[in-house]
Amino acid sequence: MTPHMLDVFYDDRVLRHQAGYGMAETAPSALLEEQERHPENEVRVRNMHSVLRRGPIAPWLRWHGGRPATEDELATVHDRAYIAAIRELCENGGGRLTATTIVSEGSWEPLLVAAGTCLDAADSVLSGPATTAFALVRPPGHHAQPAQADGYCVFSHAALVAQRARDHGVERVAIVDWDVHHGNGTQECFYDRPDVLTVSIHMAHGAWGPSHRQTGHPDEVGTGAGAGYNVNVELPVGAGDSAYTGALREVIAPVLRQFRPGLIVGACGQDASAFDPCGRHNVTMAGFHALGSGLRALADELTGGRTVLVQEGGYARSYAAFCLHALLEGLLGRERELADPLAYVPDNTQLTAPALRRVAEHIAPYWKELASDDADADLA
Repeated sequence: MTPHMLDVFYDDRVLRHQAGYGMAETAPSALLEEQERHPENEVRVRNMHSVLRRGPIAPWLRWHGGRPATEDELATVHDRAYIAAIRELCENGGGRLTATTIVSEGSWEPLLVAAGTCLDAADSVLSGPATTAFALVRPPGHHAQPAQADGYCVFSHAALVAQRARDHGVERVAIVDWDVHHGNGTQECFYDRPDVLTVSIHMAHGAWGPSHRQTGHPDEVGTGAGAGYNVNVELPVGAGDSAYTGALREVIAPVLRQFRPGLIVGACGQDASAFDPCGRHNVTMAGFHALGSGLRALADELTGGRTVLVQEGGYARSYAAFCLHALLEGLLGRERELADPLAYVPDNTQLTAPALRRVAEHIAPYWKELASDDADADLA
């Protein structure tokens, strides 16, 4: 595989968003001597930025700045009344949007910058000269619905990128989300549309809350004209590298080959790692590298390499940065050059097959070929 260059878009104004301490308003925080910072804090992205600047892939990265999105740009995906309500809350000192989703007085500009930086990454690929771009932003976005914040997320970055591509004339866009949590916001944005395929690989969670009414189960396949164009690859707790690479090989690659997207958008989370405080999967740096390699192979085959990644979760403040580096090594077509300092969790392959069979049962009526073939060898 020929090495690629990667255009990285980053604006340190996103670091100014503050979500405070603690995870939920129901937590008995008064019992603690010292409070935990909210998991979605700026340290995790500072470390990601540092590893990419100093790591072995640094020579293959081209860095660019970012900028605030306009409210008109946000309105391509989000309701205007919702946008206005977020702005008003920030201007009035901030507060909780949901039990875990918090904004502060200084959050409005960082929220706009995160969205605008993702759109700039998209434009670099849609209009050239880049073919592969990555937006290193925070907070994440894939839980944000058109008029509902959720799970630390306020604006849906992957959805904004996909809609930008559609507005630029790309007929079919595929979003592939490997954050450990269900990409319910992205799903909600396109649930009745056949022009944007949404795929989420995630941990089986059970009941969510009122701000996350989507279940993430495989039977959520879309509705109306969008039936079949939402694919939920729900994996059992403890799933590891083989589960994620198996999902890519056995479900996602066959579906993408039939869908034939003109652009792949990656919702790029690292919270499926073995050491994440907000996930219960066991993906290692090797697994993330394989995901990056597989995504690169599919992009080269289907889109002429056109890929836009947006940063999602990843809350193990050190290990998530190394997992991101490994994924981008794979995306660049490079071998792994950073050793995994923590890879000692066993990979339970027995969990994989039943979970993927359940996914196939629900989406087989819409996608004819859901089995690996010779071409899939490049995705392992």
